[in-house]
Amino acid sequence: MSIGLLERGQLALQSQRFSSLLGARLTTLYPGKACLELPVDEHHEQQHGFVHGGVISYLADNTLTFAAGSILGDCVTSEFKLNYVRPVVGSSLLIAEAEVIASGKSQAVCRCEVYFVKDGQRKLCAAAQGTIRRIE
Repeated sequence: MSIGLLERGQLALQSQRFSSLLGARLTTLYPGKACLELPVDEHHEQQHGFVHGGVISYLADNTLTFAAGSILGDCVTSEFKLNYVRPVVGSSLLIAEAEVIASGKSQAVCRCEVYFVKDGQRKLCAAAQGTIRRIE
């Protein structure tokens, strides 16, 4: 029995030790789109009580790569840019959603938005765009 795209992606995420350390979960994966979630706790915060920018950056980077990987197969980030929109304070969940906006045989350009959930509402905290290359 073959497994679906989401299940293959979840196995790949489980094999990433850093992702397991942070507690990331792949919740959506279909051709050209991916969503990762990360439950937030005090270990993710920096000295001002905000979620550390590196945690948000990790989530955007990995979600971009999963979106591209859903089309290209095994791939890595070539480059990406991240804009922080607002600090994350008092949230228990981060959600990153990425989509492929252009792709060829060996690379894809993807866009990602990272949200936090507070008081039952999603709020944008970061936006990213990146180029993802297939591993030959």
